[in-house]
Amino acid sequence: MTPLRTAVIGVGYLGAFHAQKYASLPGVELVGVADSNPARAAEVAAACGCRAFDDHRVLLGQVDAVSVVVPTRHHFEIAREFLANNVHVLVEKPITTTIEQADALISLAEAQRLVLQVGHLERFNPVLQAAVAKMDRPLFVESVRVAPFCPRGTDVNVVLDLMIHDIELIQYLVKAPVVSIDAIGAPVFTAEEDIANARIGFGNGCVANVTASRISLKSERKMRVFQRDAYLVLDFQNRKLLAANRLQADQQQVTVPPLQVVEQDLGQSDPLLAEISSFVEAIVTGREPLVNGYAGRMALETALKINAALSRGMA
Repeated sequence: MTPLRTAVIGVGYLGAFHAQKYASLPGVELVGVADSNPARAAEVAAACGCRAFDDHRVLLGQVDAVSVVVPTRHHFEIAREFLANNVHVLVEKPITTTIEQADALISLAEAQRLVLQVGHLERFNPVLQAAVAKMDRPLFVESVRVAPFCPRGTDVNVVLDLMIHDIELIQYLVKAPVVSIDAIGAPVFTAEEDIANARIGFGNGCVANVTASRISLKSERKMRVFQRDAYLVLDFQNRKLLAANRLQADQQQVTVPPLQVVEQDLGQSDPLLAEISSFVEAIVTGREPLVNGYAGRMALETALKINAALSRGMA
C-alpha cells in the first residue's frame, strides 16, 4: 500500500510530539515539518528523519494529511489552505477563534470529503474511556484543571487554553444543550484571564462547575461526576478512576448508605499516539473522526459564551 504522506505545521513543544508519532506509525510517511523558526524546524526534522521547511505552503501537493499545531490565531488560515488543497487536517484545540471560522472549516471539509479532526486530547485518555461505561445521566459535574504558569499558550486566556478541554469532555458526557452560564475570572500574570470558574447549566438539569488556572503551584486534572446512587472521580493526570456506588439496603435505615468503592489504575498510555492513530484510521477507512469539527465547534461556542460572561463580570 502507498503510505499516507503527512506533515506537521508548527513544531514547538507539542508539534514536535506530533511529528514523533507520525514518524513511528506503520503505513505513514512523515514528509516534513514546517515552522517559522527554521532552526527549530531543522532540529525536529533531523530527530524524526524528514525534511524541514520554513513555509508550510511548500508542502501543498506533497502531503495527504497534516497536523496544524500553531498559535490559535493562525488555525483558520492554515487549516483552510490545506483543506482547500485536498489535504486532511488535524487542528489543535481550540478549532479556531470564532464560530464563523469554525463553520467555514467544517463546510469546506464536507465539500471536499476530507477528515477534519480537532485535537481535544483528553477524549483519548483511558480514564475517560473507562468512565463512559459507568456513566448514567450525570446530575452534577465538578472539574478542576490547574497548572503552573508557562508562557506557552498565553496567546489566549485560560478558558481557551485549559478549560476548553473540560468543556468538550462535559458536553460529550452530558449530551444536552447549554442553557445558562455564569463565570468569574481574573488576569494575574498576563493581560488575559489566568484563572476562571464557570457554572454551566444544561437543558436536562445537569449542572457543571468548572475551574481552570494556569497560575497554580501544582498540576491537577480531575473531574467528579455525580449521578443517581453513584459518583465517579476521573484523575486524568495519574490515569486513575474511582467509582463509588451505593449498595442496596433496607429502605428504613437512616444511617449513611453502604458504598462499594473501586479504584482502577489505568496504567501508562499515550493519548497523543491514540489521537493521531485515530486520525489516520478515519482517513484510511472513511469513518467519522472521534472528535470531529462539530465537537470542536460546540466546545468553542461554549468557551466563547464563558468569555462573554467573564467580560460582563469584569465590566
